[in-house]
Amino acid sequence: MQIYGEYDVVVVGGGVSGCAAGIASARAGAKTILIERFGLLGGMMNVSGPPGWAFSHLWNNRGEQIIAGIVEETHHRLEKEGHALPYPKPEDRNFESFAFVDPDWWGLLIFEMMTENNVELLLHSLAVDALKEGDKVKGVVVENTSGRMAVMGKVIIEATGEGDIAVRAGVPFTKINRTKEEIDPPSITFHMDGLDWDKITAYMKENPDEFVGSTWGLTLTPKQEEARKKRIEELKNAKSILDIVKVGKLGFINFQKLTREALDKGDFHPYGDLGFFFTPREGGVIQPVFQHSAQVPDCDTTDVRELTTSEIEARRQVVIAVNAARKYLPGFENAYLTRLTTYTRIREGRHFVGDYQMKSEDVAEARKFEDVIAKSAMPTQAGGPFHSTRYPGEAMNIDPKRKRYVPKDDGSYDIPYRCLVPKNVESMLMTGKLTSTTEDFKRDLLPDNMAYGQAAGVAAALCTRKGISPRRLEEDVSELQDVLQKQGAILFGTY
Repeated sequence: MQIYGEYDVVVVGGGVSGCAAGIASARAGAKTILIERFGLLGGMMNVSGPPGWAFSHLWNNRGEQIIAGIVEETHHRLEKEGHALPYPKPEDRNFESFAFVDPDWWGLLIFEMMTENNVELLLHSLAVDALKEGDKVKGVVVENTSGRMAVMGKVIIEATGEGDIAVRAGVPFTKINRTKEEIDPPSITFHMDGLDWDKITAYMKENPDEFVGSTWGLTLTPKQEEARKKRIEELKNAKSILDIVKVGKLGFINFQKLTREALDKGDFHPYGDLGFFFTPREGGVIQPVFQHSAQVPDCDTTDVRELTTSEIEARRQVVIAVNAARKYLPGFENAYLTRLTTYTRIREGRHFVGDYQMKSEDVAEARKFEDVIAKSAMPTQAGGPFHSTRYPGEAMNIDPKRKRYVPKDDGSYDIPYRCLVPKNVESMLMTGKLTSTTEDFKRDLLPDNMAYGQAAGVAAALCTRKGISPRRLEEDVSELQDVLQKQGAILFGTY
């Protein structure tokens, strides 16, 4: 078999975590290659996404910033070029705050950054197997138009999102038991334009309770109820809904009443809602991003037959949703479809086991770890997924039996380096959605996954320079933390 090349670090997967890993690895001095099955980079940001919440969750509910590094760098570069909205004012920063970016310009920027940092790219190449010597992964096998070839590396970073190479390398994993619990549904995202935002604003100001409150069936705390009342007042006083969006105070809206009306009249499918997020475009244009309007029920995305069926079903739902939006949503009468993501965004799949596996108790206690490499404030949820297709007219899981774990004191929790090191396998790191967590965790978190990727990239580079395994690096992560902080990551000093 042909040897394509030999590298210090081989990153498998060009989504947001893989891109961050590649850049961070190269900046830390490693000869780095990134392998991607498509001809473009960005994953959840601009290929299977965008998720409407990119970039959000950069702050905890105390207003402390918890995610920066390459996330912040890409945002600020796009903002200077007019392709991102600014960060909210300090007094407006919380877990639900937004700092929107144009996903397509992000996808162009990331190519610039690969070139700037001398990350070699191998595109249009599907990684199909791991090359092992005992427990040690020595490289990966790829298939492309040139044939089958091997890419050799001292450390392999698994960033495929679905963990196909980790499976072939023998990393243990678990999966949701679909006979006992609903599977978080895959979805397809689409954009529309040609809206009358004045009509949308007028409807929202007349029906504020429909848009502000506990839309996920959760009981509000006194503090949340106070925030809800404040948001209602802001909505009533806003000249335009876009004014609130552009300062990062509003990230999504749900037309719950109109969704149910469309559903009752047979004009909408029962697997989501007609709510949407926002994406900024050039010249101050804001487009709605529908990402909960085409969701596929009971789909095991690790089965290629079911995954194929989901692509067909999601597109069927898009047609229904676009027509329903035009018929029922105010201001959408003349709207048109402008963008459909390339393939379904996968929310659930394999949960790989690392040397440490994050638990909901870690979240609830806002736990801090000595080997911290990133932070998050995202809640976890037991008793069902975050998203659901069981409740017609809803996109989220509103089952009252589920249990939500939120960081105490409005703080955040640490992600330890050990979560990136897979059990039973040497010379490999896992990152992004593959970071080791229990099944309670929501893992399609774009900024979080970029932070994990940056950590994996630096760790891999240090291992190659020191001539040690990723597992051996667990003994002393001080240099890893030092380099990450020099690259802008936030590791210490927050609740």
